[in-house]
Amino acid sequence: MASTPNKIIGLLKKTVRFFLFTVLAVIIFANIFIILSGRFYIYKGIRHTYLAGQSGPSIYELDIFPRTTLAKSDSTIQWIPSANFNKKQPSALDLSFMNNLETRAFLVFKGDSIVYEKYFDKHAINTVSNSFSAAKTVVALLVGIAVDEGKIKSLDEPVFNYIPEFSTNGKEKITIRHLLMMSSGLDWEESASNPLSDNAESYYGSNLYRLVTRQKAITPPGKAFNYQSGNSQLLGFIVEKATGKSVSEYTQEKIWNRIGTEHEAYWSLDKENGDEKSFCCLYATARDFGRLGKLILQEGRYGKQQVIPLWYMKELCKIPNLTTEENVPNKRYGLHIWTYQGEKNPIYYCRGIKGQYIISIPTENLVIVRLGLKRNDNFVIPEEQKKNKDYYKRNEAKIGHPTDFFKFLRLGRKLAS
Repeated sequence: MASTPNKIIGLLKKTVRFFLFTVLAVIIFANIFIILSGRFYIYKGIRHTYLAGQSGPSIYELDIFPRTTLAKSDSTIQWIPSANFNKKQPSALDLSFMNNLETRAFLVFKGDSIVYEKYFDKHAINTVSNSFSAAKTVVALLVGIAVDEGKIKSLDEPVFNYIPEFSTNGKEKITIRHLLMMSSGLDWEESASNPLSDNAESYYGSNLYRLVTRQKAITPPGKAFNYQSGNSQLLGFIVEKATGKSVSEYTQEKIWNRIGTEHEAYWSLDKENGDEKSFCCLYATARDFGRLGKLILQEGRYGKQQVIPLWYMKELCKIPNLTTEENVPNKRYGLHIWTYQGEKNPIYYCRGIKGQYIISIPTENLVIVRLGLKRNDNFVIPEEQKKNKDYYKRNEAKIGHPTDFFKFLRLGRKLAS
């Protein structure tokens, strides 16, 4: 009988040894792969995600990357608390919804007034957090300014006028407009979960220029909407080449200092004294993100200044005729700005992967800012409703928009009413 426990102990030891050897083998082979492939950025990604108890990037990673600083406006234009400021409150159900998606800030502005403001957890009025892809729209605004100043000749200029690596192999057909429309036809892999994707390398890597210029043209440009962060990064390099200023310097001079910002902003770089991550990573406060929303709301005007050319704002918000992966016409994206057209009047918004929303509703003079750590998946037509023509017609415009966007939109309107 005494041999039975010994057998069990022996079996456990063998199991533990096998497990440890398997883990060791995986670690060794993973390191060999990283070294041979040159993907050293994976080490940084692992250190700041899995070893930090996270499954992916956080909105609070300002200090783990080099950065530039954008000084606050010389003349801050304060938000005026409305007469009913914070008098209306979300229902218990709405608060539960926001908490489930780990919302960190929710603000509603109407005209020059702030109607509602709430922060969650340790996020506060002066906390800066990552815009993620909401920054793409800022880069697009810089393009419009550069065109208006004559630094960029036209939106239809070929990219190779500014980036010589795009002069051959089909890339010579790609224009600035194609980048803005997200229809470049490049082979960039857009993934939020694959550590081998171009997205992962762009976020954790240290040579953005090499990454985006090694992309290959695989489909004709200007035909299909294919959301790629590499397009935005290329636009950032075009702005730098055309203006002779960094993305941060040009943003500071042409936008940040002219919209009454009350706090410094920061832009993450790929390395010390390197390039801005133009596809993401503009850190600012929720109130200052609201000012960007107001700038879009007012067609590029802020106060008495036309900060962004009016002609360009109208161009920015036009919907290009493109196909989409869902085999429906593009109704969701202009020139680097998201557009919801399921109502009588369009709604424009900047969007980040963790549910960063800067929503502008021009006909209601309303701006809604939501910051957080999670967002829902995009809306799709349910399989059982695809043959229901009435349902499809009512909901087609929702395709490509996260389902939580509609809930935050409803809540913002409710609090402003």
